[in-house]
Amino acid sequence: METKTITIRVNAEVARIFETASEEERRKLEALLSLKLGDVTRRKKTLEAVMHDISQNAQTRGLTPEILNSILAEE
Repeated sequence: METKTITIRVNAEVARIFETASEEERRKLEALLSLKLGDVTRRKKTLEAVMHDISQNAQTRGLTPEILNSILAEE
């Protein structure tokens, strides 16, 4: 699969987390973002609907606000 680099704006905290992530974690995040962006553009779902779906899937898989905060706090 051919890839291409793009630039997107995110808040400073998200940028810091991405920049300090391991190379493997970055590849996973990039793959996830690529899949979700592709999904949004193909289905014409609103960003809010996609974010809701992501949230629901994460909760179904056991992600709690406490776990998310712990992950985001890791350095």
